[in-house]
Amino acid sequence: MTFILLIVGFALLLVGADAIVTGASTFARRIGISEMAVGLSVVSIGTSLPELVVNVMASVQGNAGLAIGNVLGSNIANGLLILGVAAVIRPLPITERTLLSEIPFTLAAALLVGFLANAALFSVPGPLTISRIDGAILIFFFLLFLSYLFGVARDTLSATSESGPTLPALARMGGGCLALAIGGKWVVDSALDLGGQFGMSESFVGITVVAIGTSVPELMTSAVAAYRGKSDLAIGNVVGSSIFNLLWVLGVSALINPIPFDVLSNSDLAMVIASSTLLIGAVVLGSPRAIARWEGGCLLVTYCAYLAFVVKRG
Repeated sequence: MTFILLIVGFALLLVGADAIVTGASTFARRIGISEMAVGLSVVSIGTSLPELVVNVMASVQGNAGLAIGNVLGSNIANGLLILGVAAVIRPLPITERTLLSEIPFTLAAALLVGFLANAALFSVPGPLTISRIDGAILIFFFLLFLSYLFGVARDTLSATSESGPTLPALARMGGGCLALAIGGKWVVDSALDLGGQFGMSESFVGITVVAIGTSVPELMTSAVAAYRGKSDLAIGNVVGSSIFNLLWVLGVSALINPIPFDVLSNSDLAMVIASSTLLIGAVVLGSPRAIARWEGGCLLVTYCAYLAFVVKRG
């Protein structure tokens, strides 16, 4: 039964990803805003629903290792695995706005989480934790990011839009998000069950099995978007999802229940920062500004090396 749910879950993720990509693209054309703005907002939030559901459940149940591992592992998968796969399928052009604004914002969000999680090291010695106040700070910066998105949508609003109803496109995106949420939950539950059968620790399952499982919606969505030539949706989905995970998902989780932070998780946080830095380097080295296929392959190799490190670390 576990394997059946896993297969059906992946099928729902694929169907949901395709529905979101086509629906979001149509919606953008209908109202005259860029696909990047839609990818950064609607699509990224929709594909991050599994991370949000898993983290809320983990926080309520007091499973801190699972909560922090899920967010950090998902963001590492976003920057290395997902963008790597999408770039191998089709080179991904990067706009100047994304290079100078959105990607650095992702890097800043990771640095903020690192500072808040390790704040105790700079004051009175004590256990490291992401407190409720820290959670409120993260949510505040997420609201600032939302205000930025509104500005992006306004700036990219076109005077001409494609005629036609928007309701079917919205319905398709809504149905896609629902399929992703259900499929993601089944994939995660099945992965947790299989991980338990092999005697994996909570933190290990969080940073690997659950993180990869909850990142499957982003993977499917960005892969389908790249295949359809919708590079802005692919990039916007990954960048927006990473920011959503670090600021909103982690912030809400900390508000529900303060999250103890293991000092060993700093190595995973460093990998999140490194993945954003590698992304900037890949774009700068690309000609024209794009993530080339060979660079996507390098991102995949880096992700495999990271997984080998996590397995060795135990």
